[in-house]
Amino acid sequence: MAGPATSDPYEHGFTDADYPRVIEVAENVYAYEQIHPTGGEIITTVSLIVITPEGVLVADGQENPEETQRLVDTIADMTEQPITHVVVASDHGDHTGGNSAFPAEARFLAHPTSAAILEASAANPNRPEDAPPVIVPTEIVGDETVLELGGREIQLLHLGRAHTGGDLVVYVPEGKVLFMSETYLKHIFPAMRSAYPSEWVAMLDRSLEMDVDVYVPGHGVMESPEILEAGLVSFRDAVQRVVEEATRLHGEGLSAEEAAAAVMFGDIEDWSLRDSQKPRAIQRVYMELNGELPG
Repeated sequence: MAGPATSDPYEHGFTDADYPRVIEVAENVYAYEQIHPTGGEIITTVSLIVITPEGVLVADGQENPEETQRLVDTIADMTEQPITHVVVASDHGDHTGGNSAFPAEARFLAHPTSAAILEASAANPNRPEDAPPVIVPTEIVGDETVLELGGREIQLLHLGRAHTGGDLVVYVPEGKVLFMSETYLKHIFPAMRSAYPSEWVAMLDRSLEMDVDVYVPGHGVMESPEILEAGLVSFRDAVQRVVEEATRLHGEGLSAEEAAAAVMFGDIEDWSLRDSQKPRAIQRVYMELNGELPG
């Protein structure tokens, strides 16, 4: 039975004592889910852990060094194997802000777009002195990179620009697990401050065409594989609905602010972060329609 249509773990009946949650989604493949306050609400952030006889791959850290250290410590309780690979699937701070807690000798992999964003952040002269260090990726990956780790194949894929532009997903064929990072925000209003809205829909269509048993979101409460897949379909439809309605109102001559005040999106109005993300999403679609998005 599906839980409520929200990313708030408390609404799903969980308490602080339940977190962090570690859910085995395939043999030696785990989703690590932790509470994450943001935008005046509570959601959860999910990382991927793949344990092999030759090391551990982690996709996406948590928002700060303390929380990422908790992730590192949890992995140490699960295996004696070291963390050898860290995949930057999303370059946003809630997934990279704690990367300094990972072993310094680990290989950090990212898409060129995300690598450039992190490099610029690290070089920002206005960066606060007390801010955690930005870990710049050590390896750049393209649209498809296949890793062999401990006899296990792990695919790093760029299926198209979506939430950040440098979006990577991680596919583990043995187990048919697809970690989608922030391209899949389960029961969260489509967050588009750095997105490519119409391309995001196409990217999600490609993911749904893949041979996947378990779709793992970057944010949202983990549930059964069936509910996770249904949630992905709902999220894909939500992104398309935002694009279509914003396009219609843009064509009618409304400003982005007027459109955000006028439009209603049905059931997704009840999803997490609606208040903070709805105006941003409308504005981003307008930017796309006006040819104002970065190339």
